[in-house]
Amino acid sequence: MPRLAWFSPLPPVKSGISQYNRELLPFVSDSYAVDAFVDGPLERFVSPGARVRLFSAHDFIWKNLAHPYDLVVYQLGNAPCHDYMWAYAVRYPGLVVLHDGQLHHARARMLLQQRHPRREDYRREFRFNHPDAHPDLAELGAVGLLGSLTYLWPMLRIIVESSRHLLVHNEWLAESIHQAHPGAAIDVVEMGVPAPAPLAGARGQIRSRHGISEDAVLFTALGKVTPEKRLREAIRALASIVETAPHAHLLVAGETVDYYDLQAEAERLDVSTRVTISGYVSDDEIDNYVAASDVCLCMRWPTSRETSASWLRCLAAGKPTISTDLVHTGDIPTLDPRNWSVLAAFETGTTNAVEPPADAPPVGVSIDILDEGHSLKLALRRLATDEKLRLALGSNARELWARRFKLETMVEGYRTAIARILQAAPRDADGLKTLPDHLRATGTEHAESLVKEILGPEYHLRDAD
Repeated sequence: MPRLAWFSPLPPVKSGISQYNRELLPFVSDSYAVDAFVDGPLERFVSPGARVRLFSAHDFIWKNLAHPYDLVVYQLGNAPCHDYMWAYAVRYPGLVVLHDGQLHHARARMLLQQRHPRREDYRREFRFNHPDAHPDLAELGAVGLLGSLTYLWPMLRIIVESSRHLLVHNEWLAESIHQAHPGAAIDVVEMGVPAPAPLAGARGQIRSRHGISEDAVLFTALGKVTPEKRLREAIRALASIVETAPHAHLLVAGETVDYYDLQAEAERLDVSTRVTISGYVSDDEIDNYVAASDVCLCMRWPTSRETSASWLRCLAAGKPTISTDLVHTGDIPTLDPRNWSVLAAFETGTTNAVEPPADAPPVGVSIDILDEGHSLKLALRRLATDEKLRLALGSNARELWARRFKLETMVEGYRTAIARILQAAPRDADGLKTLPDHLRATGTEHAESLVKEILGPEYHLRDAD
């Protein structure tokens, strides 16, 4: 049986990708011998399957030296829980599952927020990733002044050129990477989620727990409470429809952050009795919260071109969704609340969006970010008062999930991609010589640079345990 080394966050790490791998790995381990490498003390983690062995990432080098793996898989995203993978991904080429279409935030944070900021390494990486960019941009990034402009320079080239193969979750992102890196080897495997399994009576239990009436039309937003989820805009839209939709209620089911006070916004707009913020919801409770909902809010801006697992869970549960109109989801049929017609992909203004089939029924409502306030008001008012439309969209959503986004479909895509990669010739390590100096050391320098990358620049090989 081929042996896979699998780098990924796993529960109890609070991450959508952690839950994603918890659901995926039991199926992968049916076909492959999987060693999962995690960041932190092993006693924190529980193996996602009886056949999946857990190891600290620090054990990978000697294990791979003693018995080389057939393939290393990196589940890479833009959040801090993925930082530990970078030291290995650029030195041990493997399959990189790219969950975000940009990694600039990750590298800037990792290099610049250490005790001794690695500004020169950041400059080198920025210039390598974007050789055509004005050199002053690297200087702005090195001192933390790029802000949201980081989305314009995704810093993907290092991963593209150091990986053996890439896997992404949507055609738009694959095409965009191909345009920038024509030689990249990429597979598209759409994300999948399991069928929901809420507790019996979950709708009433969740509503009772939070003091929400049974007859309320409940709009629910899942996930960490951050500005990118457009929740402040949702509360403003809710405040504008209280007279025409008196039963509308917003439930925000996710962990709050100290830099974003959503409760204060609700109080300022005098809708605090119509807004409930639950706090962190465990993965095992998500299905219950979705079951308690009538409509799910799945908006995001800015975007890293990610695929939202929580959005797919809402589709699987047969819930209509309100989402931001994004180019990489242009093939999902949705309604434009300004005229209640089905959006076509070309209306997003991109040349590589996928046109939805002409007869594809809409599964929700999409919000144009340039008309967000107005469109959200229209969407909330119509969905709060039109039960027939809610039920129709929800039924369409469930059918779309069953056709494209089931967990079993994703598992089969992984098996096909991995089998093809294992049959292909391994990447020539000489191809890594073009990387910035601090990412391509060999021999003793290789070991020394690994220590610095993992532990920090103030450490030396003799300090490593």
